[in-house]
Amino acid sequence: MQLIITGKNMHVSDRTEKFIKTKLERLDRHLNQEVETRVELAQEKTKNANQRQIVQVTLFKNGTIIRAEERAADLKVAVDAVVDKLDKQIRRYKDKQVRKRREAAEIVEAVKQAVAEGEMDDEPRLVRSKRFLTAPMSPQEAIEQMELLGHSFFLFLNADTDAMNVVYRRDDGDYGLLEPQLS
Repeated sequence: MQLIITGKNMHVSDRTEKFIKTKLERLDRHLNQEVETRVELAQEKTKNANQRQIVQVTLFKNGTIIRAEERAADLKVAVDAVVDKLDKQIRRYKDKQVRKRREAAEIVEAVKQAVAEGEMDDEPRLVRSKRFLTAPMSPQEAIEQMELLGHSFFLFLNADTDAMNVVYRRDDGDYGLLEPQLS
């Protein structure tokens, strides 16, 4: 665990750093890989003495961020509480990952079984047919309509040529126009 401890409105002593490191090592049992851990300690002047010490811990693991914050009158109590909270969050996160992998494996197994039993064809098939009214419009209006719908292509009646055309979004971000011709 790569640990970075900072203090706001307070000095972080070596003894406090050692205490925090010892407490956070408890989380290592859940974390299989190197994790960057940032601990921010703060001391605020509040009316409620039970919320003066603030401990915020942020874990960065493979693009996932897990964060917890606790307030208490004593810094050690706040550290204990934040570690408990992180422990629950990490266990919940790992359970979710295991559940996702298990569900994906079940889906793959179901597809394999369906293919083996001949329920699924190897060839793609038409599963939906759609009819819609179209009004004559310019290619620019068709692009605007396509963008409004959030589609990557749009079939329209070209007002200039009285023919069915398709506008589509190209990989480079520009647009293309398909104008079919009968032979």
